[in-house]
Amino acid sequence: MVILPSTVTGSPRHMHEYTQDAMTYVRKYGRPDLFITFTCNTAWEEIGGHLLPGQKTVNRHDLIARDFKQKLSKIINLIRKSHIYGETQCWMYSVEWQKGLPHAHILIWLKQKIQPTEIDNIISAELPDPQIDPLLFDTITKNMIHGPCVSVNKNSPCMIDGRCSKHYPRALVQETQTGQVGYPVYRRRKPGDGGFITKLKMRVGSSLQEIKIDNRWVVPYNPLLSKIFQAHINVESCNSVKSIKYICKYVHKGSDQAVFELQKNRPIIDEVEAFQMGRYISSNEAVWRILGFSIHERYPPVVHLSVHLENGQRIYFNPANLQQQLLSPPKTTILAFFEQYQHDPF
Repeated sequence: MVILPSTVTGSPRHMHEYTQDAMTYVRKYGRPDLFITFTCNTAWEEIGGHLLPGQKTVNRHDLIARDFKQKLSKIINLIRKSHIYGETQCWMYSVEWQKGLPHAHILIWLKQKIQPTEIDNIISAELPDPQIDPLLFDTITKNMIHGPCVSVNKNSPCMIDGRCSKHYPRALVQETQTGQVGYPVYRRRKPGDGGFITKLKMRVGSSLQEIKIDNRWVVPYNPLLSKIFQAHINVESCNSVKSIKYICKYVHKGSDQAVFELQKNRPIIDEVEAFQMGRYISSNEAVWRILGFSIHERYPPVVHLSVHLENGQRIYFNPANLQQQLLSPPKTTILAFFEQYQHDPF
């Protein structure tokens, strides 16, 4: 058997280790408060303004990687240093790639838990007023509208067995409702009852169609983050304990994979040889790794102790220091922890 150790970034053991670390935060600080998905937007001026004549964004993965890294650092600093949601206890994020573009899954633990009455102040699932805030309205209609799917476009990628896998269109409700198994049911008011409606030209198949959009199709967002970054930023409140393990596993589920078949001249009977699991690495992910950008970050750090039996730790020696290493072997992390535990009152 050939296995990959957890030191290989993106390997199954590496992702499982990070998932266990996330559950360590849950055991220490309770459920996370916010689950944020931040997706790169190739229409950013910082990317388009640096393209050479005749170039498109697909030709400059270095610009996409550098710009998204800067904006990801900015959004983390807004949350943990500027305290836009309040003081943070801990946070973590993981970067993934879909269709060649990077996106980050971010988990935030706050010192003051978000109360049900405060959800509407942080998360909105409605179209903003185009007269009061035209910039936010333009950002939301461009980046935060799901679909079209269901009866409008039955061939949409989100459709599974004739239904939308993301559960759109959502129900229109007057007030935000908590206590659900997953995320809260956010306020989505009817047109004429506080909600707004608009018409958007959206691509359905190979043609452009004008479709009427109301609050049923809006992906939950935070108005401040959407105005600052003008991208797809999905913000969800983690109000249910039952969704904790799912979220921690989803954040660290790993990169996309493809299943392919290796065909030989003779008929294949061995299924292990016939099907191999393969990693798909896009050009943008390759550039991200070449530039040395971090794929995972978190705070505070989780230190893993090297567990071993008594006098069963590994030591390294040569003929010159054999006796010294045997008499006083170097302390491992777990031995140092036991010694510190005896003297540290904390």
